Amino acid sequence: MNRPPWVNRAFSALTIRNFRLYFIGQTLSVSGTWMQRIAQSWLVLELTGSGTAVGLVTAVQFLPMLLLAPLGGVVADRFDKRQLLFITQIAAAVLATALGLLVVSDLVELWMVYVLAGSLGLVASVDNPTRQTFVLEMVDRDHLTSAVSLNSVLVNLARVLGPAAAGVLIVTVGLGPCFLVNASTYFAVIVALLIMRTSELHTIEPQGRRAGQLREGLRYVRSTPAVLTPLVMMAVIGMFAYEFQVILPLLAKFTFGGDAGTYATMTACMGGGAVVGGLVTASRRTRPAVALSRTAALFGVTQLLTSFAPTLAITFVAMAVLGATSIGFLALGNATLQLASEPNMRGRVMGLWAMAFLGSTPIGGPIIGWIGEHIGPRYGLGLGGLATILAAALAYPRLAAMVSTQDHTARSEGPTAKLGT
Repeated sequence: MNRPPWVNRAFSALTIRNFRLYFIGQTLSVSGTWMQRIAQSWLVLELTGSGTAVGLVTAVQFLPMLLLAPLGGVVADRFDKRQLLFITQIAAAVLATALGLLVVSDLVELWMVYVLAGSLGLVASVDNPTRQTFVLEMVDRDHLTSAVSLNSVLVNLARVLGPAAAGVLIVTVGLGPCFLVNASTYFAVIVALLIMRTSELHTIEPQGRRAGQLREGLRYVRSTPAVLTPLVMMAVIGMFAYEFQVILPLLAKFTFGGDAGTYATMTACMGGGAVVGGLVTASRRTRPAVALSRTAALFGVTQLLTSFAPTLAITFVAMAVLGATSIGFLALGNATLQLASEPNMRGRVMGLWAMAFLGSTPIGGPIIGWIGEHIGPRYGLGLGGLATILAAALAYPRLAAMVSTQDHTARSEGPTAKLGT
């Protein structure tokens, strides 16, 4: 049976065996991660009843990303990425097991959640840029947009599966098993890494250790507009718009009078929409940089409109649309950066991407949590939408000018010129 061309484009990365193994392992692992995120936010809400506390624990978890992700990018450039991923998966499994045992034994206190969340953030500051850049070692440039988008699809498929499983576990056996199940899922990635064919990896030669590598990366970003503009966009949007772990529990509990199941359903609806949005992004012919600011604007408008949703049923539908637009921006931004970056700088660039996306949470999380608690969850959600629209409007002239310059260069150099976006 002949499949539509867009289907072939969307799933082309899965024809590569190593990426296919990684995709399967990550689907299980990230489902567990989302399960833990739901359980952790609800655990803190049960211990404190405070939206600010939920924002603070999220901030503690992502503070290492703000401070250390650029150094994590340096580590990703220096060492074999597959070997680094073995280490980060084992470390994360140990931390999830510890939290699960504390909850099951009824010994958990708030400060313990903070310590373990911060420790997981330390692991993630190395794991995130390593995982991002490892994708391009499994596939070639022609399959990168498909691979990045499918990676986003699996994260959001997991956003459906993980919260659904968390909701069932929380109401039947409690919070503790969510953390223990998550710990076991990390071994799916470890097995996938073990059985990969290393001869088929497009391994980038690790950079030798030398002084000034972080400063070198920062200078490179500052002097490369095709990299700097998406990073600044992500810093602003990540700080105010991607605070769903903070604002959705408050929206579920205080706006609609719901419980953990309501929160899990909101997150699952976002994940379902993001699966569709990721597949659409994966099938695009458009160069990522061309569509980046437009997709950001659509994401911002959708988030702003969602904040006005009058009923829970309409909110669930709006969350699905919000998930689709949010993942479109993430996937396009990721692909834009990786394609625009020099191979020997890619780890450091993606470390800065992790800092901009996840590391901005320690700043934005408490702000959005405070607004959600003291002014109203709708206002916290709406602020994220307004910030995204503003970032998209300011970035559009710069991105359009870069694409125009690249097109002019391509016409001047002839058909063999590469556009790089």
